[in-house]
Amino acid sequence: MSFAAERNMSRTDMRGTAHPAGVGEHITREEIASEPGRSRVWPSAEETGGPHREDEESKPMMHGRGKSGEVVVARKPVNKAERSVAEPVERRAEAEGNASQQSTFRAQSREDASQALERIRQRAKEKKEEKFISLLHHIDPELLEEAFYELKVDAAAGVDGLTWKDYEQDLERELADLHARVHRGAYRALPSRRVYIPKPDGRQRPLAVAAIEDKIVQRAAAVVLNAIYEADFLGFSYGFRPGRGAHDAMDALVVAIESKQVNFILDADIQSFFDTVSQERLVDLLEERIGDRRMLHLIQKWLKVGVLEDGKVRASDRGTAQGAVISPLLANVYLHHALDLWAESWRRHEATGDMIIVRYADDFIVGFQHEGDARRFLDELRDRLEEYALSLHPEKTRLIEFGRFAALNRKRRGLGKPETFNFLGFTFICGKSRRGKFLIKRKTRRDRMRSKLKEIRQALRRRMHQGIPAQGKWLVQVVQGYFNYHAVPTNRHALVVFRDEVTRAWRRMLSRRSQKGYIAREQMRSIAEAWLPKPKILHLWPRQRFVVTHPRREPYAGKL
Repeated sequence: MSFAAERNMSRTDMRGTAHPAGVGEHITREEIASEPGRSRVWPSAEETGGPHREDEESKPMMHGRGKSGEVVVARKPVNKAERSVAEPVERRAEAEGNASQQSTFRAQSREDASQALERIRQRAKEKKEEKFISLLHHIDPELLEEAFYELKVDAAAGVDGLTWKDYEQDLERELADLHARVHRGAYRALPSRRVYIPKPDGRQRPLAVAAIEDKIVQRAAAVVLNAIYEADFLGFSYGFRPGRGAHDAMDALVVAIESKQVNFILDADIQSFFDTVSQERLVDLLEERIGDRRMLHLIQKWLKVGVLEDGKVRASDRGTAQGAVISPLLANVYLHHALDLWAESWRRHEATGDMIIVRYADDFIVGFQHEGDARRFLDELRDRLEEYALSLHPEKTRLIEFGRFAALNRKRRGLGKPETFNFLGFTFICGKSRRGKFLIKRKTRRDRMRSKLKEIRQALRRRMHQGIPAQGKWLVQVVQGYFNYHAVPTNRHALVVFRDEVTRAWRRMLSRRSQKGYIAREQMRSIAEAWLPKPKILHLWPRQRFVVTHPRREPYAGKL
């Protein structure tokens, strides 16, 4: 029996049941355990506001001291919870005049849910050691619907074969069914489908494509868990976090190197991170903040379900599926404990000079004032990662001389220019401005550009017999998308080269299909001018944007 057939059979078995077994008992237990519309948390060992970051005042508890069952978030009203369970199959016929009332009710429900998550954020921020024991009820039909519409419409299907458009055809019924299964424990995660995408170095990157329902539930769970962990994560962590991106990480790195006494850079990369994470250790780390056993069980399902490759399901006790919606959050939780907290403590207590760190997922850059600090940190880092079943990539991890004074120091010793390092698709170079001041230049990595141009040439061959307008519309999206990421100050020459290479590839393709055998350069120049965007710097200088995004120097976020 296929995975899709098995899941459909489980749906058929339950759809005739108004009150599935165990649901009424579960609701009764929750009502007894907490006040209607409320969630409970375990109090921390400390009765004060808990540990807090440097320069941040200790905040009092929300409802005084010594109360063990304080209110954190509002639950959905009981009558709404019953309706979501009792109506997974058939809905009452509603009058057309009730459409506006229904829309208003949904908007109010979503607003209530947002307020509930905000209360979780505030509680997590105030009490750093508290466990949240009632979280799963926040995954309601409204949040599942929101999670569904955040997915990519054209995303690849998982092992069930269902696409986004297939699932949307009967969305309300499907989400009600999914919600009921999640909350009574009947939801089954399906193995992810293994696919490979090419890497710039010629190797293949394994990705896991989850089934559509697994994507929806994982995204909804990530929204709830982010409310807790965003209060815990440190400021130099930028990967896959709400309101943060790759350019924010690069801005912080450039500003830190230019403003601190950084002379050495540790360019570190964790080897096969997503394949080597200890699942047992990850669950232990999650249990420090999550006391809801049902939420933990849900995460364990996704960790243990495995991947389908060559017709066989391969499960392991190590790794988290790279490409899964929940994986970035789990990776951040793991590295928060394995690296971030330790590195922050090392900077405070062990470093003898300035030290900076910026991490984006499993790639991170550490800067030091003194070479001795850098080498001690690297040695101790290997031991630290080994405790968490991780290791540094031997070829991608380097310690180089880089910074404001690197060029002068190397010149005194009779050495050449400072080495460069790569981070988030760019090569970072020690340079000078027109006024002779130190300036970090960023250039698009050559291997990344070659890989992108190869991809474009292959796509142009498949579009050879389309008209020029159709090809032009597609190329506009491709080139503009490339510029949107790479159009940073000091990188204009790379943008010009990229556009010229795209124009050259387009001309070569048009010449192959032309009866004349070629397209004149002047003619091609006019075509490119009509369709392709011109190179233009789209991003602000790092310091200008960093000042805006960090209006105050938050501990570990603005402090570099």
